[in-house]
Amino acid sequence: MKLAKPLCLALLAIALSFTAAQAQSDLARAYRVIASKRFVDLTHSFSPETPVWSGFGQAKFTPAFDPKTKRPYTIKEDGFRTTYYDMVGQYGTHVDPPAHFAENGITMDEIPLKQMILPLIVLDDTPYLAKDPNHAFSVADLTAWEKKHGRVPKGSFVALRTDMSKDWDANPERFKRAPFPAWAFETVKFLYEKRGVTATGHEAMDTDTTDKMDSETWILQHGHYQIEVMANLDKVPAKGALIVVTWPKVRKGLGFPARAFAILP
Repeated sequence: MKLAKPLCLALLAIALSFTAAQAQSDLARAYRVIASKRFVDLTHSFSPETPVWSGFGQAKFTPAFDPKTKRPYTIKEDGFRTTYYDMVGQYGTHVDPPAHFAENGITMDEIPLKQMILPLIVLDDTPYLAKDPNHAFSVADLTAWEKKHGRVPKGSFVALRTDMSKDWDANPERFKRAPFPAWAFETVKFLYEKRGVTATGHEAMDTDTTDKMDSETWILQHGHYQIEVMANLDKVPAKGALIVVTWPKVRKGLGFPARAFAILP
């Protein structure tokens, strides 16, 4: 009986050691699988010349300088160089946290980490654009997609492909056009209320096909985040991929350029 307690402690230590080793092994296997897959960048590069809503205005990039001498830092003189960025948070491919539209919504630094890597679903609006260049992806369109690909899974990130991203560099004026293809409001509500998705994204600078902003307002005021101005959704399958989305952890941030990429199955 005297050996019972030491024996139990030894067995517990062995079990904990095995569990830790197993967890490490699981992560190592997961990394090997992920590293073997193809990655697709879902993010646009941006500059002072790229499209932005006229209410914000273009970004300004200037060399950062010594505040005392006002001389820009250079590699020749200082061994380094850096840039001062003057721009609105909602610039380029960016995250909109709930607080962007909701007084009591969470800010970008409060979005849970587990919501930044999710199963990725891509809904394709492009088949409808020949007849309706500004088509709003409807619940009927979603139903047709599900008949072909299966039910949209709970907890996923759902992106809407419209191929608007092809105009980002090639024809920026066309990219800024209005109206444009985007979400139908009833589809957004359906995805969150009936399918339980975690977040959504799209290629345009706005969520809605109209200027009422019903969909964007509803998404953000119901505690969800969205990613706008996505790229390369035509290179991602309808289902089976993962999305990883990152952004700077700005305290009480209301939006910022984001880096999103897909890991293909």
